[in-house]
Amino acid sequence: MNKMDLKKLTIPEINNGLKNKEFSASELARTYLDKVKSDDDKIHAYLTVTEDLAMAQAKAVDDKIAAGEETGILAGVPIAIKDNILIEDIKCTAGSKILANYIAPYDATVIKKLQQTGSVLLGKTNLDEFAMGGSTENSAYGATHNPRDLERVPGGSSGGSAAAVAADMCVGALGSDTGGSIRQPASFCGVVGLKPTYGAVSRYGVMAMASSLDQIGPMAKNVADCRALFDCIKGKDRYDATSAEILQATNHKPQIANLKIGIPKEYFSEGIDSDVEKTIKNTISKLAAEGAKITEINLPHTPDALACYYVIVPSEVSSNLARYDGIKYGARATDIKNLLDVYLNSRGQYLGKEVRRRIMLGTYALSAGYYDAYYLKAQKVRAKIKEDFDEAFRQVDLILGPVTPTTAFKIGEKADDPVQMYLSDVYTVPINLAGLPALSMPCGLASGLPVGLQIIGPHFSEDLIFEFGRHIEEII
Repeated sequence: MNKMDLKKLTIPEINNGLKNKEFSASELARTYLDKVKSDDDKIHAYLTVTEDLAMAQAKAVDDKIAAGEETGILAGVPIAIKDNILIEDIKCTAGSKILANYIAPYDATVIKKLQQTGSVLLGKTNLDEFAMGGSTENSAYGATHNPRDLERVPGGSSGGSAAAVAADMCVGALGSDTGGSIRQPASFCGVVGLKPTYGAVSRYGVMAMASSLDQIGPMAKNVADCRALFDCIKGKDRYDATSAEILQATNHKPQIANLKIGIPKEYFSEGIDSDVEKTIKNTISKLAAEGAKITEINLPHTPDALACYYVIVPSEVSSNLARYDGIKYGARATDIKNLLDVYLNSRGQYLGKEVRRRIMLGTYALSAGYYDAYYLKAQKVRAKIKEDFDEAFRQVDLILGPVTPTTAFKIGEKADDPVQMYLSDVYTVPINLAGLPALSMPCGLASGLPVGLQIIGPHFSEDLIFEFGRHIEEII
């Protein structure tokens, strides 16, 4: 089997190929590392390539197979990791200059789980600084380019992970999603990405941005591979009190004709690109033809979600990023005369514009005299958004809609207008506020660029979402 073939294999095909000794895990890892070397100059998906680690992990898999030992479904599978997730002894920058030389002292829980299955970790991927952004232009180490069109953004903040998957520079990847940071880049790059139920995956060893919304999730080229990654990383963890135990996957195929599918009318109002709308509605029509019961539903607080999100997130950012002060964590400024200079100059010098903007917004929202007017009110709106979804799921099994109002925009197009950038999150932030699972999967093209369909389910309904997604792959 030649090297070109290896980069197109799915996870089950890799598993079979290794067991049948059609190729080795070392050959597979080398193929992907060579692809990164040859192509990543123009895409800039990776910040760190962990070649020695990857080859050592691949050799360990080959040794196990040679010894006749049993290996799991992810053994030898080359994976990329967003650079806000810790891998012991590997640099972890979170896309920020303040952590330019930070070496992770331990493995995140999701990394331990991947390593236990024999996954091969190729490296750390680029992201918007501290996961704040929707384009991967906010990285202190330069923008990532969309492999589908190098003049366009890959989405963000997990743009490096999405681009690496789309460019065949890994089989799958991990990202984090606080307001759409897995689903939006998956949509822009034409790959599959899951934002799991809040608590379904441990956040231990992930750099916190907004702790009540952050969630780690998988990205892959197809729904089945995405599911295999999720099944590996999910579950309760004693190091994360918010994590929850999840029932074993049932692999029960839902009868499409029995499913009630909700279409929120608020997701097809002003602001959505007409070609994106047409592509999404075309998929919905195919499902209707298969017998799915399509129902229009209301999510009346959708218009309030962005404002609510951009009070809660900066408030949590303000608290979580207080540790990066040049004393406890992070680079320290040299032009200092006193203790106050350490704080002000270190943060001013090494934190980017978007990060500083959110810290200031959050500090203001939490300050005396404004807490009730902003933060407390935003939490009340958040409860209303959750109630909207609870009511909807009393009527329907799943909710469908677009991931983003547009396809991938050009690099630099929205960089100077943060409000326009925030509007890209209009369909994704409500799901994080409600703690729900949602899958982004490609469902067609608009003007030659990928369009993502968003499948939203009740809490811990990932199995149903994956089975439904696989059915959509078969009919589009």
